[in-house]
Amino acid sequence: MVAKPPDDPSYRLNCRTRELLGRIGDKWSLGVLHQLMDGTKRFTELRRELHGISHRMLTVTVRALERDGLVRRTVHPVVPPRVDYTLTPLGDTLATHVNALMAWVDDNIVAVDTARAQFDKQEGCTDTPAGSPTAAAQPSGKWCSDEPAPAHAPLRRAGGAR
Repeated sequence: MVAKPPDDPSYRLNCRTRELLGRIGDKWSLGVLHQLMDGTKRFTELRRELHGISHRMLTVTVRALERDGLVRRTVHPVVPPRVDYTLTPLGDTLATHVNALMAWVDDNIVAVDTARAQFDKQEGCTDTPAGSPTAAAQPSGKWCSDEPAPAHAPLRRAGGAR
């Protein structure tokens, strides 16, 4: 396979594709889109439904989705301020795919957990991502069951090697 130069149109298209997939594929964007499939929500409702998201991260996420034309933000001139979020027609076209992805996750989470446990056992890894704050806080070295391990976090092999 020959690498394409940055000035090749298909190279630029692939970069844009990766950029958009990165935006809609991150955990918070998927969560926001999934929540808005049920209809218009206020900022506080979204934050309550998306366990673990900070105020700032929700703001950044909905603003990026708004910029991409997937979410509409409506500010109502009342005191205290009321802000509603809803999917745009473009966001509605994506919602079907998000719903299918979320259903796949629900249907397969146990199988993925089983595969991870088998892999970790085979590789001699602990089930705690290296350097995680939870690992230091928990004497057992186990990852908190209510806080999933980040998929990108390296696992520790027995003996401390990675």
